[in-house]
Amino acid sequence: MLGRAVSLVWKSSRGLTIANLLLTILQGLLPLIPLYLMKLLIDSIEEVIEGADISFNHIGLLIGIMGAAALLTAIVKSIAGIVEQTQARVVTDYMQDILHGKSVDVDLSYYEDSSFYDTLHRAQTEAPFRPTKIVTDLIGTARSTVSLLAMVGLLLSFHWIIALVLLAAALPGVFVKLSFSKITWKWRRRRTETERRAWYKHRLLTSVEHAKELRLFGLGEYFRKRYRDLRTIIRTEMLSIARRRTAADLATQAVATVLVYGSLAFIAWQAFGGLITIGGMVMYFQAFQKGLGYLRGLLGSLAELYEGNLFLSHLFDFLDIEPSVIDTPDPVPFPSPFMKGISLDHLSFAYSTSEKMVLDDISLHIRQGEMLALVGPNGSGKTTLIKLLCRLYDPASGTMDVDGIPVSDIGIEDLRKHISVIFQDYTRYHLTVRENIILGDIQHEHNDFDIQEAAAAAGAASLISDLDNGLDTVLGRWFIGGKELSIGEWQKIALARAFIRDAPIIILDEPTSALDARAELDVFTRFRELVRGRTAIVISHRFSTVRMADRIAVMHDGRITELGTHHELMANEGMYREMYTAQASAYS
Repeated sequence: MLGRAVSLVWKSSRGLTIANLLLTILQGLLPLIPLYLMKLLIDSIEEVIEGADISFNHIGLLIGIMGAAALLTAIVKSIAGIVEQTQARVVTDYMQDILHGKSVDVDLSYYEDSSFYDTLHRAQTEAPFRPTKIVTDLIGTARSTVSLLAMVGLLLSFHWIIALVLLAAALPGVFVKLSFSKITWKWRRRRTETERRAWYKHRLLTSVEHAKELRLFGLGEYFRKRYRDLRTIIRTEMLSIARRRTAADLATQAVATVLVYGSLAFIAWQAFGGLITIGGMVMYFQAFQKGLGYLRGLLGSLAELYEGNLFLSHLFDFLDIEPSVIDTPDPVPFPSPFMKGISLDHLSFAYSTSEKMVLDDISLHIRQGEMLALVGPNGSGKTTLIKLLCRLYDPASGTMDVDGIPVSDIGIEDLRKHISVIFQDYTRYHLTVRENIILGDIQHEHNDFDIQEAAAAAGAASLISDLDNGLDTVLGRWFIGGKELSIGEWQKIALARAFIRDAPIIILDEPTSALDARAELDVFTRFRELVRGRTAIVISHRFSTVRMADRIAVMHDGRITELGTHHELMANEGMYREMYTAQASAYS
């Protein structure tokens, strides 16, 4: 774990790491200078008192050197502080970038597994600071080691027993830290979901998505209480651990205090017996105190490294997730030109969280240039079928081909570049109108003509022209000057995002659910022209839209139960006719 953390830090900031190391060594050696100079100063004064012929210039020189050493120490400490802060920010940004990259790379299926969110939450908690802290602790360990070795060498020149007492005074505190690091780590793993539940209640209380219902149903106090209850559990358990740790720390401090002042008594006794000078007594006692501080720092840094190693497992649990939807070793390009169409052969699929087949033995051929509509009850597998075509998942069995080439053999990025899709749960980006549209194909970023064409195809042209800043208007309320849209207006912007990509396959999943009947008819009339020569798949519950398709596939319980034109299915007197008639009667 530590090796991986150090490797990440090294990759992110090689120069800063080297600078940190050099400054650490320098900081470790500098404390020896004032100790030795203080001894010389006190001994010189003592000799003057005893009648020695020493001028004040000599004493002044020693004081001047001590001042210069103190100034040098301060300068080095300041530079080291700047280097550490700079490296901390560089490493934090680097780790966030790695976290973002892994979040994008993992399979969509992970986001449908609650245990994944525990892993993600722990990783998000540790990633911004833990690797940097590891490096800080390593630097602290190195600095303390250099200084400690210097002090131990000095103390050994006086008496070996003092060096032994030094170790005995510091060890108990380290054992306490190691023990409670493990306790805290186990507690955080156990309470991850509780923390996520509290965070979710916080989001319910503060996000715009829930603001209306929170007020209409009077849910504010209910969720506040639920949040307080969860935080009380977390706070109570944390404080319990803190109290036990404080009591243990106090006991170790008492032991250390006895040993420190026992050592002072021993050093003073040596001076009283004339075995060392007064300056020597001061130097050795200061060396003992500083050595104790360095030893505590060293052992404390080692304990922090142990704790960091424990908590790094949270980060690496996430970084070690391997996607299952991956490219083959030698992916083939998407067929160009796209000629034959899409073929499904005995396709079956079940989500990892359920044993029920969402798609069950589906076979279907979608001709190139054809517009196919998928209809059926909610949960019949329509959207899942689209996700498999986009290779967000791989099927449990069966195959899916494009012009006779298995979808799994085509490079994932290449495949998705040739499919333009908008799902019913499209994203509302709090960005400019231009950015909202070009996110469908960012190569059009500087082509306002194509952006306007896509907006017109989606019926959003007049909407955009009415905005104060046109394409440069920021949408949503998250940022200053943002313009909020209605659900139908947001949907038009999302449609434009799908239309700007010049892909041979275009898929719309409930694309006009928020539009009125007239706006829907207008969009689909233009859509028929837009997709001419391209393969289109449309999922919709509005049969006024569905009947415009070349063919209609009716899905039920993961199977295709009917397939044909509107007129053919109406003549069959099956589920399609039943659904169409029920919807038509609602408007009669």
